Amino acid sequence: MKFSLVIPLGPGRNAEVINSIKKSGYPKKKYEIIVKEGLNPSDNRNNGAKESKGEIIGFLDDDAVIDNNLLKNAEEFFEKYRDIDIVGGAQLTPEWQKGFAKISGYALSSKFGAWNMGSRYSQQKLNLNADETMLTSANLFCKREVMKKIQFDSKLFPGEDPKFIEDAKKIGLKVAYSPDLILYHKRRETTKALIKQIASYGRTRTIKEDFFNTLKMPFFLIPSLFVIYLFFLLIFIILEFFKISLIPIEILSFPLVFYAGLDLIFSIYEPIKNRHLIAFIPLLFIFPVIHLSYGFGMIKGYFEKLGF
Repeated sequence: MKFSLVIPLGPGRNAEVINSIKKSGYPKKKYEIIVKEGLNPSDNRNNGAKESKGEIIGFLDDDAVIDNNLLKNAEEFFEKYRDIDIVGGAQLTPEWQKGFAKISGYALSSKFGAWNMGSRYSQQKLNLNADETMLTSANLFCKREVMKKIQFDSKLFPGEDPKFIEDAKKIGLKVAYSPDLILYHKRRETTKALIKQIASYGRTRTIKEDFFNTLKMPFFLIPSLFVIYLFFLLIFIILEFFKISLIPIEILSFPLVFYAGLDLIFSIYEPIKNRHLIAFIPLLFIFPVIHLSYGFGMIKGYFEKLGF
């Protein structure tokens, strides 16, 4: 058997992805589907891998839709690049999603919205030395021997997939990204859901690694620094109201003006790029939501580590 497709499933949810797997046209005798239900996605994936019989273990999210060629292309990839141990691909926003969800997908795939992490949500070039910024467990394949060497960290959710990739590279496993491995993943449909999602990513970063490791990838700290800057800017504005002027507001407000300029530029660029001009106004709002949510989540995580 070529593939064991492991689908972690939260209690009360449906494994919607199974429908697209069955409709993909890939020979049914070449794959098995293993659905593991439970509160911990890492445990579900690890336990599913233990039951697997396929040469390649594929991890797919329960609410995704796979491209018809996903399994065929994954098989061809491992045949062509035999030294690669793990490969993943993009999780694109489904064409059928509309409104806020679709527009937030533009923001997540944007350099301004998510910096290098945006690679996860858009098609990039083939990369035979990929890292955590390009891959997620929503669309990930590995040789079965990999799961005998490393596991998904059950203490993390979300964030278990970047830790998995990081652990793999630490022990010398070869990790790749293929633009031919396409999966469509629904985006959050409300502002509240998006805030919760992104804040949890920021908080999990503080659990996944210590502060000094995060310093090696300083772009992860920028949203938190921006939140702290806004806090102090507000304090200085209040002091100005009481006629206490320590630093001219014109100087203090420069980073905010610069950020607003970038927000405007990318809120114009992304709608033009995606041929969806009415996305302009929502993006002006969504970009700051993503940045501030991640920053607040990370700050919260550090306070929790300090015992507050």
